[in-house]
Amino acid sequence: MSDDDDIQYIKRQRTIHYGSLEETERKRQNAGGASSAATAATTTTTTAASGTTPAQTSGAGSGSSAPAATATPAQLEDIESDEDYEEPSKKVSSTKASLPPPTAASLANKINDDYFDLETEMERDKVALLEEFERKKRARQINVSTDDAEIKSNLRQLNEPICFFGEGPAERRRRLKELLANLGDNALNKKTEEEERKMQQREQEATWYHEGPETLRISRLWLADYSLPRARDRLMRAQDALDVPSATRAGRMVEMQKKLQSLAPLCSQVGDTRPVSGAAFSEDSTLLLTSSWSGLCKLWSVPDCELKQTLRGHASYVGGVALRPGVKADEENVVAMASGGHDGAVKLWGFNNEESIADITGHMPHRVSKVAFHPSGRFLATACYDSSWRLWDLEQKTEVLHQEGHAKPVHCLAYQSDGSVLVTGGLDAFGRVWDLRTGRCIMFLEGHLGAVFGVDFSPNGFHIATGSQDNTCKIWDLRRRQPVYTIPAHTNLIADVKYQQDCGSFLVTCSYDSTTKIWSNKTWQPLKTLQGHDNKVISVDISPNSQYIATTSFDRTFKLWSPDS
Repeated sequence: MSDDDDIQYIKRQRTIHYGSLEETERKRQNAGGASSAATAATTTTTTAASGTTPAQTSGAGSGSSAPAATATPAQLEDIESDEDYEEPSKKVSSTKASLPPPTAASLANKINDDYFDLETEMERDKVALLEEFERKKRARQINVSTDDAEIKSNLRQLNEPICFFGEGPAERRRRLKELLANLGDNALNKKTEEEERKMQQREQEATWYHEGPETLRISRLWLADYSLPRARDRLMRAQDALDVPSATRAGRMVEMQKKLQSLAPLCSQVGDTRPVSGAAFSEDSTLLLTSSWSGLCKLWSVPDCELKQTLRGHASYVGGVALRPGVKADEENVVAMASGGHDGAVKLWGFNNEESIADITGHMPHRVSKVAFHPSGRFLATACYDSSWRLWDLEQKTEVLHQEGHAKPVHCLAYQSDGSVLVTGGLDAFGRVWDLRTGRCIMFLEGHLGAVFGVDFSPNGFHIATGSQDNTCKIWDLRRRQPVYTIPAHTNLIADVKYQQDCGSFLVTCSYDSTTKIWSNKTWQPLKTLQGHDNKVISVDISPNSQYIATTSFDRTFKLWSPDS
């Protein structure tokens, strides 16, 4: 099909007028009124006389001669119509006469709802123009600095690009004015207020420090002088260990594993009428101190497990005990032992004396769960359920540090072998490593899904073990500041963890599943499972000479484990 077939040509109707239009219209109206009455009578007579049909009469007007009944000579003189003009008008009039009058329903159906509301669109345009004028007016009234550096700073506060490609200082200033016109004059003030509020919130959440007393400065200087030489010695020992042939190291490891495989109960002793909650060996591995929920602390000989001394003074059950290093058994009136109670009482004990030498107050009424002596023996750390831990100087006889940082109660703590760092674990499922020389938290232990009930430092100085309510034991690297391994250790919560104090070749964990397990330090494989308690195992300790392992339980007994000879 060609393009010409799509075009429809319509022939334009032609009308010829004689004289002026007003005169022609007047004559037509006069002739129409006179001929309308004659046409009705003449048509009937003519039809009856000549025998023509009304159709023939109506069609006569198309020829050269017209009947008198349909047209007058005056009409022919005034109006000359050809076929193209008259036929369409007759067809239209006949069609209109044959169609029925439209009804209201038909007219309603012909209404189309798709229409363009011109007034609404015009109103929208007006509103948009007015808003644009107002925005430009506000932009003109805003005072913006001419300093380009300040303009860039303001754009940065609004989180906008400080520079576009090809943009100069004038364009940048204009862009800032337009932004302020859209956002409001106080947009910069709001941003500043929000930043200040966020900064205050961060300050509240962050660890804060304040100036301490003179006793704290003295203690920190002493700790630095004590720990630095020990750290140097530890690094030298580690360097010497690298020079040992691998075959020798492997032989030592095999021998150690054989001894652990042969561990068996050496002694099982009823410690009290209530659950035995804690145990700690003396520095020479000849004494064992235990605590009980009855409030009594007892000193036992090793390996005979004979009762040497009973410490009476706590009014409620005792959670943690510790033996002070550097104190001999024959020394009297010297602080040799410490214990913490559920009522917040911390008592210091001496050998051969059933009454406490001194009481440490300040924790009440919050529970003291664990106590630990510094490797030097000068300081005592206490973990308290008021979400803090405290450091006491026994020589200055005062509290030198009250450290907060945990969101929930602090349950356990342990010193590094150098004496410069301390790790704490809390019921908030987090652990924190603190530098005692500065008071700063140098590592945040995040990863457990439950409360942390046991922590300990490896003798190498940089590995930390944590036991949690989520039944796992995690190993952390202080140098890398991240966890290096997770041991799925038990089927119930882990109550305590301990490293071998000599060289850290193995790790011991005890749990509420009534078992105690020993793990290899390098591969973290299970080496031995100690089974024998009838109830939950609460605490565990390893003797400094690595010959004995002591466990305490809810079954009111403590057990000594030793390799078979």
